[in-house]
Amino acid sequence: MAAPARENSKEPKSYRETNEMELSIGETLAKFLGTRSVRALALGLAAAVAATTLPAATPASAHGERSQQAFLRMRTLNWYDVKWSKTEVTVNDEMEITGKVHVFSGWPQAVARPEQSFLNVGEPGPVLVRKSSFVGGTPTPRTFSMELGQDYEYKIVLKARRQGRYHVHVQINVKDGGPIVGPGQWINIKGDMANFTNPVTLLDGSTIDLETFGIKWTMIYHFLWMIAAAVWVIYWFMQKGIIARGWQVAAGKGPEMITPNDKRFGGLWLAGSLLALLFFYAQANSEYPRTLPMQAGLLTGIDPIPQGTPTVTAHYNGGSYKVPGRELTIKLKISNHGTEPLKIGEFTTAGLRFLNPDVFTTRPDFPDYLLADRGLSVNDPTPIAPGETRDVVVTVQDARFDIERLSDLAYDTDSQFGGLLFLFAPSGKREKLEIGGPVIPRFQAGASL
Repeated sequence: MAAPARENSKEPKSYRETNEMELSIGETLAKFLGTRSVRALALGLAAAVAATTLPAATPASAHGERSQQAFLRMRTLNWYDVKWSKTEVTVNDEMEITGKVHVFSGWPQAVARPEQSFLNVGEPGPVLVRKSSFVGGTPTPRTFSMELGQDYEYKIVLKARRQGRYHVHVQINVKDGGPIVGPGQWINIKGDMANFTNPVTLLDGSTIDLETFGIKWTMIYHFLWMIAAAVWVIYWFMQKGIIARGWQVAAGKGPEMITPNDKRFGGLWLAGSLLALLFFYAQANSEYPRTLPMQAGLLTGIDPIPQGTPTVTAHYNGGSYKVPGRELTIKLKISNHGTEPLKIGEFTTAGLRFLNPDVFTTRPDFPDYLLADRGLSVNDPTPIAPGETRDVVVTVQDARFDIERLSDLAYDTDSQFGGLLFLFAPSGKREKLEIGGPVIPRFQAGASL
């Protein structure tokens, strides 16, 4: 299968021609001037011109989630059924990100468990503001708890704030584990940020605009304390300078450096700072008497998606990953306990979807860089009949393994993978299996399982 084009992986011809032209001009100038030093200077100037010109012409990219380790993306949270309600909005328009997430039962030992998690959105700054978020139908403005092996349905409501084209992800922040990023989609925001408003109705019935509310006093407070800090630093700098005083302290003359005037200045400064804090606190409390503390509690008891009695089971019998071919081979023993035949149709991991073209005859609506619509094959494509147990070999192969840096699983300490396998019945019913385990890295193209 042909590998998809990597974004920005090849320099456009026009960029190469510009680079070669600038370097040739530098060489011609150096030859004309004749000396080695001038030649080096001319080449350096030409290279500097190329360095400052080409990055500006190169289109920007995204996909920062590729910097996360393969085991973190594959064996923690498995995202599926992710949808963006809109990919083009205008400032002040709302959109939703919905989907489901499976908490991998073989959660890596090196990552803190998701007992304290926060549903979030990954974006380059507040280009969309989060209006609300839900997990399992429960409003989750704060931290919540998830259990290993369970599935959760989520929804994030966003409001467009800044015009531009941005890559927007769903993500869950895990305490002591960091952000775990899900699939991302390009969102085009039209309009003008100057027209953005974010009205909120308070408990007393009044309405405020969160975009501008309290901005004046926020700036006043910041500048006042910045001025106070600058005066404090300047005072001590004027007392023989910071470096000279540091030398004196190192020489053991620290106690002799503090004069009675310094002590008086420090005492007055401390008293003034405390009085300023009390004054501003009293003023804020009188102007805003009705306040609520930050919502920093922990939500527990959020219901996961009901699993029911599984009608299909799988036992992992080993696998391998061929680094040169970006090919993951998985050996499974699958038992169909249901009443309908099942065909293996999809394997998803780290937000990537590898599809069996025998099952997916039409291309799903999903970001292209994460969709390998011909990336999955099975040694025996016939459906698994009800009551049948079969040994199958599933092959997942696509250049996206390397582009998304999932090939790094071959270099992990334990070399384990994880993901979800979906099987489909003629009626359209879908069965989900969590699969994962250690794989043997193969560094030769002809190596076999």
